[in-house]
Amino acid sequence: MKIKNLSLSFGVHEIFKNVNLDIPENEKVGIVGVNGAGKSTFFKLIMKRLEPDEGKIIIKEDYNIDLIPQVLEDEVSDLSIDVFSYLESGRPIKKLEEDLQKTYEEIAKEQSENKQKLLFKKVDKIEQKLQFYRYLEAEEDLLKIVYGMKIEDTLLNSKLSDLSGGQKSKITFARLLYASPEIMLLDEPTNHLDEDTKAFVTNYLKEYKGSLYVISHDIEFLNEITTKILFIDKRTKKMELFDGNYNKFIKVHNEREKTLNRLIEIEAEKEKKLQTFIDKYSSSSGKRKRVVQDREKKLEKLKREKIEVIKTQKQVKVDMDIENESSVIPIKAKNLYFKYDKNYIIHNLSFEIERGEKFLIVGQNGVGKSTLLKLIVKNLEPNSGEINYGTKVKLAYYAQEHEILEKNKTIFENFNDVDITDKKLRSFLGRFLFFEDDIYKKVSTLSPGERARVALAKISLSKANLLILDEPTNHLDKDTQKIIAETFKDYKGTMLVVSHNPEFVDNLGIERVLLLPSGKIYFYDRKIVKKYEKINKNELKHL
Repeated sequence: MKIKNLSLSFGVHEIFKNVNLDIPENEKVGIVGVNGAGKSTFFKLIMKRLEPDEGKIIIKEDYNIDLIPQVLEDEVSDLSIDVFSYLESGRPIKKLEEDLQKTYEEIAKEQSENKQKLLFKKVDKIEQKLQFYRYLEAEEDLLKIVYGMKIEDTLLNSKLSDLSGGQKSKITFARLLYASPEIMLLDEPTNHLDEDTKAFVTNYLKEYKGSLYVISHDIEFLNEITTKILFIDKRTKKMELFDGNYNKFIKVHNEREKTLNRLIEIEAEKEKKLQTFIDKYSSSSGKRKRVVQDREKKLEKLKREKIEVIKTQKQVKVDMDIENESSVIPIKAKNLYFKYDKNYIIHNLSFEIERGEKFLIVGQNGVGKSTLLKLIVKNLEPNSGEINYGTKVKLAYYAQEHEILEKNKTIFENFNDVDITDKKLRSFLGRFLFFEDDIYKKVSTLSPGERARVALAKISLSKANLLILDEPTNHLDKDTQKIIAETFKDYKGTMLVVSHNPEFVDNLGIERVLLLPSGKIYFYDRKIVKKYEKINKNELKHL
């Protein structure tokens, strides 16, 4: 990939400025930079969903590029199709075969010899594409991926709309593996993945022979797979390529930042001295006036060329207060059954949770974690059994895919049901990093990380004494993850949480763990979670 004289602005906001860079083929490149530096924008330029103001990104014409989005709904408009059809669409074999048939028909009708030659060239190109996609072995290739990622037949027949977040991530990745592009673009690919699927993905990417570009907050994942780091510098609007993984990059970057900060201090000292001199002798005449004018020119040049100071990234501020205490047993499930079609995903499950308890639900993707939460919040009805709330229970639900948000409404409009003045709401949303006109953005245009902050803001305002949290740290940067972990740790209400984030879980003060699909409950012990992770990894070895 070659980047030549690339510039892009959104209004007065400059993203890239005259970027020139050569990125070697078949490298695994981690893309890093502060929030707003332009990481996701870079992907949009590669995919030609955005056009630069100037310059271009040069990629070989016959190269196939494919993207794993953070949110499946952002890429697929029809979620009613079944999983197998979605996987098959990774290779456009059917369309190529139709084009081939149509071209042969055109050749048969064409009288001009020159036009026939052009059509035969078109046939050659289509056949080369079919060979690239291994059209004769395609079904076998797909079945190998389905088997390797342990995608069950019941899942293959399911509609995309019926999948959990983790299942969607797994299916999206399986489709990408089947598509076999020369260039893969991964945007937070480990979100929602359980440990065994993440390990499968990591091992596959290590062996992948094409070019890989990945945006991720998962430092462990970046260190495992990357051979180079592409740093997008918000200060200079440039890009720079570093050899090695993230840890190697951060050492070099931190040393540079120290040097840069010292240069900024020196510039500030020079500016202060020049300004003091000019102020002192501004009314001078003769030779002194010429000296003052010389200092003024130097000051103007210094201001014009001075190193831009990037403001410290503001952090989310979260409070999770409760209005009233619930009864001693705020929630109780008894003999719970639930099935999709003919297959029970929840089977004879019973448990109760005490007031103030923090309760963790763990299990592999597809075993019913998100389904259980949806049953608890009454978004689904059990086939049999019951879920009962105690008295004085006020519930707030953080959905994995932010279903609690109305995506066609603005951020501001999503709080119409909250009793708060516009002025206080503006101030409150500022604590979640939505400032000024940000609040009028439609939720559908927000990044997954921004949607996560809106959802957190909603449950923060609820004053609920029972929180139902489905993967609350997905899409959030590490700093924000730490902040909400500390907030939830001090939360006085009752909490049910599904999470694959061990650092987050360790700091919550979890008391008990429900393992699905077995339904067994244990007192929280990190060794239990580690043992469960080990079981997943041992299963992976048999792939």
